[in-house]
Amino acid sequence: MKAFYGDLRLGVLGGGQLGRMLIQQAINYNVTVRVMDPDPEAPCRKLCDQFTVGSLSDYETVYKFGKTVDMLTIEIEKVNVDALEQLEKEGVLVYPQPRVIRLIQDKGLQKQFFKENEIPTADFQIISSAQQLRESHIPFPYIQKLRRDGYDGKGVYKVVNESYLDKAFTAPSLIERLVDFEKEIAVIVARNESGEVKCFPMVEMEFNPQANLVEFLIAPSTLPFEVHEQAELIAKKIAESLKIVGLLAVEMFLDKHGRILVNELAPRPHNSGHQTIEGNTVSQFEQHLRAIFDQPLGDTSCLNNAIMVNVLGEAGHEGPAVYQGIEKILGKPGVYVHLYGKTFTKPFRKMGHVTIVDADRDKAIEKARFVQANLKVIS
Repeated sequence: MKAFYGDLRLGVLGGGQLGRMLIQQAINYNVTVRVMDPDPEAPCRKLCDQFTVGSLSDYETVYKFGKTVDMLTIEIEKVNVDALEQLEKEGVLVYPQPRVIRLIQDKGLQKQFFKENEIPTADFQIISSAQQLRESHIPFPYIQKLRRDGYDGKGVYKVVNESYLDKAFTAPSLIERLVDFEKEIAVIVARNESGEVKCFPMVEMEFNPQANLVEFLIAPSTLPFEVHEQAELIAKKIAESLKIVGLLAVEMFLDKHGRILVNELAPRPHNSGHQTIEGNTVSQFEQHLRAIFDQPLGDTSCLNNAIMVNVLGEAGHEGPAVYQGIEKILGKPGVYVHLYGKTFTKPFRKMGHVTIVDADRDKAIEKARFVQANLKVIS
């Protein structure tokens, strides 16, 4: 792959924090990075070689951008797949492949893929009308998810009983049995064109109950070896069944009976892998580049205990971002701050993350709680 000689033009659809961290790694490989995003103030705008403002869902815009690069990748799934398929036909390398993105864009297709490939997941039903929802065979309470465009808790609705149906989604959706889970876990797996597959060690996650997004993550998990082994086997099976090229984040539940059920997939670097920058031999961003360039995949082993804390905009604050308490947390050893270059904050917006690395797991957790208590993004 000619990337390492500086003449490969890599296009990234999406200019958010994932693209920003991908560029920071791509610089080490002499890769020319071009980014497109609808937001003229997107986090990638100052780091890439060329920044284009444009709609990711418009066929012509995505197609024209794709014709200016040698290879395309994504940092968000909400992109025009028809354009990607045409570009692929015309010789542009698109990783992950358009067919994979198309499947993962639709949570209903995702669930059907799990069923067809015997991937363990919660019981579900595809819903196309309000009447079908009322006649569902899934018992209350259950979770309703929009088939398309849901993310970070958006497009998810808990239906506790029949009285909740009046506020249920009317757009195409799926419903799934509510999982009584012990832990939310995740495995990030990478696969290159040559078929090499490697997993990062399983992580445990804690979610912000208000925003319904990851707030706190610890790696490696201390759950039993059998759980790690099973989670990694499931992630590898999914990657190999899809024949994906690139990174795949597999979010899972560990239920009260010790069973692992797959929740959702993300075909790109993911919030559950940010700690790999300081905590692992190779980061998820480098691994994604290695995979799409068909290079040998890197060593994924953990170097230490690593905890990732999402830095979210404070409730009640909207406007120019002010990072309160940053000097307090930087006074602690093993604390690494990553800010995403977002000028404006709003409640629960992802403004950055902090990774805490320590040989002593309890001390790492203690420092992570200190970061959560002292670092606030206000306006």
